[in-house]
Amino acid sequence: MHFFPESLERYAEDHTTSESELLKKLNRETQARIYMPQMVSGHLQGQLLRMISLLIRPKSILEIGTFTGYSAICMSDGLQPGGTLYTIDINEELREMAEQYFKQAGISEKVNYKIGDATNIIPELNATFDLVFIDADKINYSKYYELVFDKVRRGGVILADNVLWSGKVIEEVRDDETNALIAFNDRIQQDSRVDNVLLTQRDGLMMIRKK
Repeated sequence: MHFFPESLERYAEDHTTSESELLKKLNRETQARIYMPQMVSGHLQGQLLRMISLLIRPKSILEIGTFTGYSAICMSDGLQPGGTLYTIDINEELREMAEQYFKQAGISEKVNYKIGDATNIIPELNATFDLVFIDADKINYSKYYELVFDKVRRGGVILADNVLWSGKVIEEVRDDETNALIAFNDRIQQDSRVDNVLLTQRDGLMMIRKK
């Protein structure tokens, strides 16, 4: 998944805090073994997520879309002592791999890992979140946003990945996922309850701050 010339991506990576050996290993295994490996956050976005978490110092994080655990490991670096990262994924088949890497990263006790439909799980979570990362099925982005909004503290941050969708959001021919992302982006832009910036990082990252 390349949105800039590979030479520029390599330059950016060379001037970004390096991946840990564990993250390199997880990235390689994801690329080698998992269907649609491009879904992994990877070095640059992983470090961006880590940096945001380190700046916020969240007590509680919610991730919607665990995949193989790369982004969760990155964000966990910013957790306050005693903090919790809740992560939800619908794919039971990836659980063993993600949990293996959570254990190797030493964060198993910090992670509350749930398998199932996030639209059913989110309402049951009894927590207030400082940081939310939405990176699951695009059709439900607006639904996830509304479900988590009241659970996010004032000043808390919601991040949504893939909001440029390989540039499809500005093309005339659109599929259902593209239309859902356009609706989500418009919804955020029109929401007076938040401040937002759409970053052109990788496939587009919407950063939303609750007022």
